[in-house]
Amino acid sequence: MRTSAWKKLAVAATAALLFSSLSGFAQSGSTDESKRKVKTKTAPLYPELARRMNVSGKVKIEVVITPDGRVKSTRVVGGHPLLVQACQDAVKEWKFATSSEETTQVVEFEFHGN
Repeated sequence: MRTSAWKKLAVAATAALLFSSLSGFAQSGSTDESKRKVKTKTAPLYPELARRMNVSGKVKIEVVITPDGRVKSTRVVGGHPLLVQACQDAVKEWKFATSSEETTQVVEFEFHGN
């Protein structure tokens, strides 16, 4: 009986670990639909320290977009310090639809801890 109980516990622990690893990824950022359309997105990597500390929450990044759709600059509007760099790094890789002028919009990312 003891062996069976340990096996069940090991299976449950493995499943819980796998689930927590998967739920720790950040959602890709969202933007207001009235803004420029995102052509290519890169999801931020959940920072290892933030994951271990079970840090979750939203990060808002203001993005300046060139007329040809590249990200010119970013500025943190809000969010946990352990999460903001990953979001800035990811959004700098995004490509937006072209426009006749430079635009600015806010992108929001959400991280879910364990």
